[in-house]
Order: sequence, then C-alpha cells, then structure tokens
Amino acid sequence: ESTAGATLALQQLDGGLSRRIQQLREEILGVEALIVYEIDFPEEDDGPVSEARISAATTGVLESLDALIATTPAGELVRHGAVVAIVGPPNVGKSSLFNALLGRGRALVSDVPGTTRDALEAVLDAVPVPLRLVDTAGLRESDDQVERLGVAVSRQFLRDATAVLVCGDSENALAAALQSTQGVATGHVIPVQTKRDQKEPVVRDAFGVSALTGEGLDGLVHHVSDLIAREVGISGAESPMIAHARYRNVLERARTELIAFQGARKSGMIPVTVSAIHLREGVRILEEMIGGLDVEEILGRLFGSFCVGK
Repeated sequence: ESTAGATLALQQLDGGLSRRIQQLREEILGVEALIVYEIDFPEEDDGPVSEARISAATTGVLESLDALIATTPAGELVRHGAVVAIVGPPNVGKSSLFNALLGRGRALVSDVPGTTRDALEAVLDAVPVPLRLVDTAGLRESDDQVERLGVAVSRQFLRDATAVLVCGDSENALAAALQSTQGVATGHVIPVQTKRDQKEPVVRDAFGVSALTGEGLDGLVHHVSDLIAREVGISGAESPMIAHARYRNVLERARTELIAFQGARKSGMIPVTVSAIHLREGVRILEEMIGGLDVEEILGRLFGSFCVGK
C-alpha cells in the first residue's frame, strides 16, 4: 500500500528477517551445545560448564528475542499506515485538506455544515511511515440523527488515532477545536490552521496550510510521519521488523520455551535432560519460519566449542 511497506516486503523477500531469525536459532543452538556438553562430557578436560555461562547465554537469546518482538508496532505501522484523524468543527476545511494531502478529490467539499456524515479513509504514501488519513464529521451538537452518528464515529477515531490533526480556520475556531479534543485524544495532537490563503492572522504554534495553494502541506506530512517514526523507534530501513501477527506469535512461543528452560535451571528440581527439551522446542518453533534443523549442526557446534572425544 505504500513505498515504506513495499521496502519492508522486499527486505523480507531478500531474507533480511530470515537471517535475523537464523541468528536467533544459532544462539539457541549455542545454549543447547553447552547443555549437551554438560550431559555427555562432564569429565572432559574443559571441566563442567558453569551455571553462570549457561545463564548468560540464555539471557542473551532472550534479549535478542525481545528486541525483535519490540519492532512489531513499527512493522505494523509501516505495513498498514498510522491512523491520522482530521478533526474539527464543520466548515473549517477538513475535507479540502484531506483531498489536498491525497492529491485527488476523495471527500465531498461543500460550504454546507455537516456535509461529511461518515469517516473517509485513504493511505498517504509518506516516508518513513505511511499515513492512513481519516476525514471525519465535524465535531458539533446536532439534531440530525445521521450526523450525530457521524460525530460519534469521529470521536472514536479521535480516541484511537496515532495522531490527530485538529483543524480551525481562525484562532477562535482552532482554540474551540482543541478544547473539544481534551480528554478524548490519546495520540499526538497537532494544531492546524487551515485556509491560510484567506490571510487570517497567523495562529502561533499551529501548522499553517492552504488546500488551495498547497502552502504548508509537505511540511505537515513530513512532521507527522517523522514524529510517529521517532515514537515507535523506526531508525533505518535496514533493520528487520516484524510486520505480521503470525511472526510475532512464533517468536513469543520461542521466548516462552526459553523462559521455561531458565526457570527449570533455577529451580534445580528438574533434570538437565528434561529442561533441555525447552531449548529443543524453541529451535523447532523458529524452524516454522526458516526451515528445518540438521542434528549434525548441534554436534558440529559442540565439537567446535569444546575439546572432546579424545
């Protein structure tokens, strides 16, 4: 749906995420090799493996898993777009701003208050985070039942949006619009003075834009996209991110197995051969994303790490 989403998909196609999962798999294999050595070669020259070494290796894998899982919100935003609600009273230019940002006539524009009865939604191809713009009904009290339903939808988007563009064509209109969002909006609230081509006095601390002339539109888009990117920690296009709930579930299941292994080791009540089953299951779970495991790899890691079998 966007350039950023396509870039993320191409990275995955190129194996960026698979390589990161492969690294995690190898880290778990490293822990498993320590356990195999502890079980099968306790009397070798290297001596027993210290509990501190096993614990540190396990903690390292968990930290790596946590870091990758933590990219999920960023990945989902890049894939689907961050919801940006355009709100404010009727007839202040919200639909005109919506259409101007998209570069095409999507919302009906009229001087009649209450024209927008429902929320219109479209993706703006911004970088680094695409923006899912939502043009909402004007926030006002109305006797029209249909319009009241539209206002209710607007308030729902106001609560759920990652960012809210609060629009007003004058200082008083913008102040009233900001007042109506207090206690409702949970995302970033960005004041926007619309219709700047009409030469209204400049409102301090507000983005001045004109749907007619294009004034301020690019700056507003860059500001919103960069603000959201910084919040969710999108630092660069080369870092793999989790953009699918299925991938996150796989990683969380692997993490659960490592936590269980760690707990079993700390308890001292479970034989090492039993606790090691959690490592084997963790590797198997990661294989769901990247493919199978050759047992020879564990032996290769074992004999490459320790001087055994003499």
